[in-house]
Amino acid sequence: MFSSLATPKADPILSLSAFFKEDPRPHKIDLGIGVYRNSEGVTPIMSAVRKAMLSQAETQPTKAYIGLAGNETFNQAMTDLLLSGTASYDRASAIQTPGASGALRMLADLIASIKPNTTVWISRPSYVNHQPVMEAAGLTVREYPFFDAQTKRVDETAMLAQIAELGPDDVLLLHGCCHNPTGGDISLEAWREIANLALRNGFLPFVDIAYQGFGDGLMEDAAGLRLLADSVPQLLISTSCSKNFGLYRERTGAAIIIADSKEATTKARGRALELARGTYSMPPDHGADIVANILGNEALKAEWLDELASMNQRINRLREQLTLTFREQSDSQRFDYFSEHRGMFSVTGLDNDQIAALRNDHGVYVVGGGRVNVAGMKESDIPAVVNAFLAVNA
Repeated sequence: MFSSLATPKADPILSLSAFFKEDPRPHKIDLGIGVYRNSEGVTPIMSAVRKAMLSQAETQPTKAYIGLAGNETFNQAMTDLLLSGTASYDRASAIQTPGASGALRMLADLIASIKPNTTVWISRPSYVNHQPVMEAAGLTVREYPFFDAQTKRVDETAMLAQIAELGPDDVLLLHGCCHNPTGGDISLEAWREIANLALRNGFLPFVDIAYQGFGDGLMEDAAGLRLLADSVPQLLISTSCSKNFGLYRERTGAAIIIADSKEATTKARGRALELARGTYSMPPDHGADIVANILGNEALKAEWLDELASMNQRINRLREQLTLTFREQSDSQRFDYFSEHRGMFSVTGLDNDQIAALRNDHGVYVVGGGRVNVAGMKESDIPAVVNAFLAVNA
């Protein structure tokens, strides 16, 4: 049965991580895989998370099944975190999923089960999982202009011109904040125009918000999504706790459905749960219970918010330090985009030869397309990173 299979393509990010681990050089730098690291180069367990885990171990009474929708306390907490106070809050319903990628697939399957001729529009470039997940659900995927490779900034004019052509058979997939891979975020004015176009043309907005709290702040990063939730009758959301709670390996996410009535939302939720039954059945509870405990405990939530704010501030300081060092060493401002971008990543525009030279000659690992994980740097890495970039004529 299996001998006829073609040799699979290596995952572009995870394979890079394997090469990095095999590299014997002591001063190698991993700017590839998308995890936050502290000044010691460690992806830490947040203090509030550790306390919630200890409490869970001591007080959780059972490991019995909890149902297709997962942890309902978690589901409500995630809805509150994103949508509390918006016009659509009472029409929203969340379902726990195995990470945000699980939410993307669940919602893609939901779309395909209702309207299989739908086209999903993703940014160019976009998160590496967006296209394969949508296509695996049987949906057509097309791209809208997003990032200007020369200026390293979002081209909102070109983006909005394409979005204006979308109609009732289209879904518009947007990054809620901290765009992956580019780091370029759209303005609130662009979000407002997208809401107006959705109302006028009838396309369905779908927001993937995986980095809330890693850009300008927890609520600031949700401003565009909340504007849509106040404006449009229907909205899909996928969200993740991997980054802002540091629960990468726990695969903790949620799919949120907003229809034009509570009744329609209930029907859509029921269909989504049928789809869950046919795929992974029910999500793991460990991470969701941790998040629910933190968001439901005033002291733990305050501790989490403080630590998240410190991580966010450190990422932005890294960006400022990187920009300043590039200015000093290159005598130019062509790298200022690092301080303008938000979140973990920036796209640098390096070509394959430059990326190979970074890895082979300098021990600096960057994924294809030149995406740099700024949040994976140590402060002490910055001089070596800058020197390596300049050495390969970045």
